[in-house]
Amino acid sequence: LGARYAVDAAMRATQGRLIAANATGCLEVFSTPYPETSWQLPWIHSLFGNVAAVGTGIAAALKVKARKAGHAASDVRVIAQGGDGGTTDIGFGCLSGMFERNDDVLYICYDNEAYMNTGVQRSSATPPGARTATTMAVGEHPGAEFGQGKNLPLIAMAHEIPYVATATVADLRDLEAKVEKAMTLHGARYLHILVPCPLGWGSTSHDTIRLARLARETGIFPVFEAERGEVTAVTKIRHRVPVEEYLRPQKRFAHLFGAHGNPDTLARIQARADRNIRRFNLLEEGMLV
Repeated sequence: LGARYAVDAAMRATQGRLIAANATGCLEVFSTPYPETSWQLPWIHSLFGNVAAVGTGIAAALKVKARKAGHAASDVRVIAQGGDGGTTDIGFGCLSGMFERNDDVLYICYDNEAYMNTGVQRSSATPPGARTATTMAVGEHPGAEFGQGKNLPLIAMAHEIPYVATATVADLRDLEAKVEKAMTLHGARYLHILVPCPLGWGSTSHDTIRLARLARETGIFPVFEAERGEVTAVTKIRHRVPVEEYLRPQKRFAHLFGAHGNPDTLARIQARADRNIRRFNLLEEGMLV
């Protein structure tokens, strides 16, 4: 869902003059069963960890072709896309290099918070307390550890690139608008989209949009825009809810509830959401912090 709307918006913004590089992952696997493909634009499958570099190479080649043709810049634009594993972990170095060089690529991360394609292993985007195949719900501190992982939108902002934004599949108009805005800009741009995974999260498919909305309304996933390292806009929380309402429908957090629940971990997750709310000023005027 996230990819369909993001790519369609990029196609509209560029009048169809778009090339996509795609990292190995769920999106690549189910959309290109050899020898067939679902893609209706020039689309290049990269390795798991180098899609930012491949996107950079495409953009560089287009720039050279435009100069040889006597144009200042190519009118063909480039997006690179991958999941959280290929973005926050395996491809992190290539992505940071793309940001540092300010290459003319829009990078889109579809974040489902684990390596879902290979068996639901923890990535550095997996939230604390979550059960995965490599962070089992056992021991004194079950699930993923606190104090680990990366916040890629903030890291992207630290590079002071032209545009950084977050979005969810719960607000597709907002997602489309951010893609369209990004395609009006040149240089390195980064869009981080929260996309719940029913299989990996242990949730029902019909709860996908609800969970994405709750991630925003709890403060767990701030939705914002930033330019050159400065936050320029945020999506305010209209109906604030406790994190428990977001966590309870997901089996990956089942060990935090019931007779042998873990109220201390719940409190720590709530504190993280509260910190996001303060950091990004997410509450509507008059709402209590």
